[in-house]
Amino acid sequence: MLDAIDVDDEEALFDIPETVAFDGEFGIDPRSERGIRRECAQLFDRNDDLVEFLGRGHYGHYVPSVVDHLSDRAEFITSYTQYQPEVSQGFLQVLFEYQSMLVELTGLPVANCSMYDAATGLAEAATLADRVRSTSGDVVVVPEHLREGKAAVLENYCAGADLTVESYPMDDGIVDVDALADRLGDDVVMVYAENPTVRGCIEERLSAVGDLASEHDALFTLGADVVALSVLEEPASVGADVVVGEAGVLGLPTAYGMGLGVFACREEFLRQVPGRLVGAGEDANGDRAFTLTLQTREQHIRKERATSNICTNQAWVALRAAIHAASLGPDGLVELANDCVRDAAALAGRIDDLSGAKAPVHDRHHFREFVVRTDQPAAAVAGDLADEGFAVHVVGEHLIQVCVTDLNADRADGLVAAFEEVI
Repeated sequence: MLDAIDVDDEEALFDIPETVAFDGEFGIDPRSERGIRRECAQLFDRNDDLVEFLGRGHYGHYVPSVVDHLSDRAEFITSYTQYQPEVSQGFLQVLFEYQSMLVELTGLPVANCSMYDAATGLAEAATLADRVRSTSGDVVVVPEHLREGKAAVLENYCAGADLTVESYPMDDGIVDVDALADRLGDDVVMVYAENPTVRGCIEERLSAVGDLASEHDALFTLGADVVALSVLEEPASVGADVVVGEAGVLGLPTAYGMGLGVFACREEFLRQVPGRLVGAGEDANGDRAFTLTLQTREQHIRKERATSNICTNQAWVALRAAIHAASLGPDGLVELANDCVRDAAALAGRIDDLSGAKAPVHDRHHFREFVVRTDQPAAAVAGDLADEGFAVHVVGEHLIQVCVTDLNADRADGLVAAFEEVI
């Protein structure tokens, strides 16, 4: 290969500036452990100490200590993919239970546990739609209110699959069903909607979206939230063919990057599910046993038959989500979801009472987050709020988005006071 491109060695393929190239010496003076701790503490103290009211796909809920204590056990923390079922029964059962929880929440019979995050789940749904749809079509339609990172991942996947991504209008924060109906045609392979939306609105006409997708033989993929699913319409009941989303909202602190993608679908798509599935069967003694029953990535089967090359094993993150959900129980999960509705409504009402702000902008029910319209430029207001110790999203020239959960609800008084001060 080097001869073919007329290069002497591998190093010539990389243009590394001499100022940062490794020359054999790190140039770091040796320190004691105590000295390193002190220096790191001083470095971390330089970080802004802000109370985050941030959301838009990244949410933090209190993670019970049992999640850390159980997931940090050696048999879990040292495990990789469970290729050898005879030595991985405990972990395989946990993953089976995680899949079962998703099945119960979505109403769809098949769920996997190996998506990186919600963005890759959505992208994999698009390529699945392209494989299973019986008629021609190469367009994926998504709401105009879609988180930038998620849209970028979808575009990346679709470019490689010769698919085109187009957006449809929103009506006061939710799907404009009439505009969607006008756009749909034989060229559409998948329709995507979210509930809650990226602006925290609860979709009110999901059945209509599902009917439209079905009429045009397009796959209906619904972006969902595992906490919200405990109180919202079951995706299967509104015609969803695939459900994607983020499960890391349970079991993980707010990471702004690492996550756990949900992927559930109808049984007819079983052989097209990306990643892997854990199933239950019997061993040679007739006892119940668990194993990886379906592995469709190209590492496991012939490349031309693989559904995806998605690879990283999210099993440990799924384990944490399952432990968190089990510790809450059905009633606890519903209570947490109800708090997400009540706290958002209460905080929006308090901000709306202030002169110079309107909240929520969208006249809808909200889950965790909502948009505020400010008379002053939003960027200036957000900057002033940061000076007061609070972080919020700027989503428009005069639009700010605020997210409240059980982790920051006790700081709502301070946020309202800061809003009153800066607007």
